[in-house]
Amino acid sequence: MEDSSSGPDSGQVHDSSRRKFLVNSGYVLGTLAVGGVISSLFGCAKDGEDNADSSAPADDNKEAAAPNYNRALMYFTQAQFRIVEAATERIFPEDESGPGAKKLGVAFFIDHQLAGDWGFNGRDYMNPPFFAGEKEQGYQGRLKRRELFDIGLRELDNYSQTTHGKGFAELEPDQQDAALKAFETEEVKLTTISAGSFFKMLRSATLEGVYSDPLYGGNLNMEGWRMRNYPGSQMSYLNIIEKDFTKIEPSSLQAHLASH
Repeated sequence: MEDSSSGPDSGQVHDSSRRKFLVNSGYVLGTLAVGGVISSLFGCAKDGEDNADSSAPADDNKEAAAPNYNRALMYFTQAQFRIVEAATERIFPEDESGPGAKKLGVAFFIDHQLAGDWGFNGRDYMNPPFFAGEKEQGYQGRLKRRELFDIGLRELDNYSQTTHGKGFAELEPDQQDAALKAFETEEVKLTTISAGSFFKMLRSATLEGVYSDPLYGGNLNMEGWRMRNYPGSQMSYLNIIEKDFTKIEPSSLQAHLASH
């Protein structure tokens, strides 16, 4: 009796089945790895949630907004993110000049930086011995920046709970300002880190998030640059270099990468 698996088309059948299995497995593994990213690509919704695309009629006059994958946490917990978002908004608040740190996505910028080399002090010499340095020398300890943020955010929330009976993110703006000022002036005494050094690092990271290229998670829609009339990452100024001051639309590295 002839084995049907040895026929001339059996290899194609096996290859087809194998490819189908790998594709399906890839979707499953991808969903486990990145969660909502894959779900958004395939239009999936959680149980009990409405799918806006399927329930709403298509509007031919509006282009679908591209998903912004920079709005995903890489390091912070949700609780830490809320503290950072509230703190950075007090450091760089919204006013008549433009949006504040929250709308600019500064907390996402800091989160992404802590998840990378900056958070691991990847380019710093981190071997002992460790001695207390002068203020001009900056931090000289063994802890990495991500560890300093973990401790600083926890202590900021503990201080808020002790002082006002609420977490930092739940405080009124003037109470948040007072808490941050207490850290800046080192009125708050911490055992493991310097409260003033933590505030200085948080403030510097906030300003970097406001004015960095949107490619890195902050400066959403280049609004930070627009407030300064900064042109961003222009490829050339040849057509305006001999003209008087010209206000031009800023450009991000994202646009240049997309064009190549």
